[in-house]
Amino acid sequence: MVKRVTATKEALELIEHLQELHGDLMFHQSGGCCDGSSPMCFERGEFRVGDSDVKLGEIGDTPFYMARDQYDYWKHTQLIIDVIEGRGGMFSLEGPEGKRFLTRSRVFTEDEKNQLANTPS
Repeated sequence: MVKRVTATKEALELIEHLQELHGDLMFHQSGGCCDGSSPMCFERGEFRVGDSDVKLGEIGDTPFYMARDQYDYWKHTQLIIDVIEGRGGMFSLEGPEGKRFLTRSRVFTEDEKNQLANTPS
């Protein structure tokens, strides 16, 4: 099954660590502004999602959302959430850990696009 969002082993390990510290989490892909275009990690319910957001899937049992207008630009790509050393967005939970989540991407193959076309988003 094709996934719209996945995570590296390192990202999943950091998510697990943050879950131990903060409980249930959620992600929202930032569209720019204050923290650039970073994946932002919050305690679940701390960031309000609404009709203008799309749930792309889950990584590490954690829902991952993106604004619908931003999704329209990214829908042909798979997001791969990774972790690098350094300080990221000041609002994201991983900041004090000295690491930051990073979004990488790749374009879906034609076969994957066909599979996704038959799957509700």
